[in-house]
Amino acid sequence: MKNYFDLTGQVAVVTGCSTGLGVQMAKALANQGAKIVAIARRKDMIEAVAKEITDTYKVEALAIQCDITDTERVNAAVDEILAKFGRIDILINNAGTGAVAPAEDITDDQFYNEINIDMFGSFRMARAIAKKAMIPAKYGRIINIASMYGMVGNKVAPCSPYHAAKGGVVNMTRGLASEWGKYGINVNAICPGYFYSPLTKETLDSDFFQQNAQTMIPLSRYGNEGELDTAALFLSSPASSYVTGVILPVDGGYTAM
Repeated sequence: MKNYFDLTGQVAVVTGCSTGLGVQMAKALANQGAKIVAIARRKDMIEAVAKEITDTYKVEALAIQCDITDTERVNAAVDEILAKFGRIDILINNAGTGAVAPAEDITDDQFYNEINIDMFGSFRMARAIAKKAMIPAKYGRIINIASMYGMVGNKVAPCSPYHAAKGGVVNMTRGLASEWGKYGINVNAICPGYFYSPLTKETLDSDFFQQNAQTMIPLSRYGNEGELDTAALFLSSPASSYVTGVILPVDGGYTAM
């Protein structure tokens, strides 16, 4: 039987891989045989993630502390990965932030920080990895984690800088896909809706958000752990060879309405 999502021997870099969705996606790729590079700012947390992945899935995992707003550090991290593994096949740009405040009260620093991390940070990682690893190899899979809020506005949580940054990630994905297709690099974006995590559980279980789910989401609920993994696996695998420039919402149908 053919395993369509077999990633044995491939090297996958996941940013924002200290908690939440980043860790879940890293584990999903490790489960398919990929070697994992966990990148985030909190060294102790990514080291714990890397150890757990190695112990559980019996694949190599490397933890690299890196701030994706620092171009020199990003370039050094990519050099470190290539020195160890000699290749980078997959990049999942998951690191991000989120400033929530009324637009009229957002500061310049809040807006700049959002763009610098969510959009420019993703570009820094993609640029370095494409130039140093994927273009020379004539192969690559880049998955940018945007948001359903990169496709639509909202009245629940005022976050105009987040909308702007994630909307930028959506169209940056199309731009990079168009430019790098000739090198065998497929660039796609996933736009998650609200997902349960230790940080969001209390909020999403509140009466207000439960009512919001019934009103705004066709599946009438929020995303559970693991429900993003198969989208990431598909777009990471050789099986998605004719899919590029795609913006894939995983949002229970929120953006369908």
